Amino acid sequence: MVWHNSALVFKTQRLRISLHKEAARQESFCSSSSGRLVSLFQVYHWVEMRTKMRIMGFRGTVIKPLNEDAAAELGAELLGEATIFVVGGGCLVLEYWRHQTHQRHKEEEQRAAWDAMRDEVGRLALALETLQVQMQAAPAPSALEELQAQMREVRAQLCARDPQPASPAVSAAKVQESAQV
Repeated sequence: MVWHNSALVFKTQRLRISLHKEAARQESFCSSSSGRLVSLFQVYHWVEMRTKMRIMGFRGTVIKPLNEDAAAELGAELLGEATIFVVGGGCLVLEYWRHQTHQRHKEEEQRAAWDAMRDEVGRLALALETLQVQMQAAPAPSALEELQAQMREVRAQLCARDPQPASPAVSAAKVQESAQV
């Protein structure tokens, strides 16, 4: 980005210099039919010199007007500087706009990620509630162990009362039943 900006500055300086030289070469640049441009540059020169003199502490000094060539030179310089100012200001505005667009996209992405996380947390909270309800509905582990112990006792009593089973199918059913518990 720095190289791009320095190349732009270099190109605009070359443009300013070429405008300056071209304007100084052409007589028609400053000599319009009524000489308005020359008088404008004269006023600019007067304001600039008066301001400089006041800053340095000289009050009431008479400022001599410029001749036509010097006014043309000053006008070319002023137009070159205005061109640089406009191009630089335009670059600043465009860079600000680009930065704002980038920032807006970044905020939208963060908002979308935040919403996705909030949805995921909500989904996980529902799953947790469901699991808690299932855990409360299930018998306590001690009650389950107690029931298993009672089942073993009943089986043992049944096996003690029953003499040898008559058929192999009945004994296979008992083996499967005991394996399930």
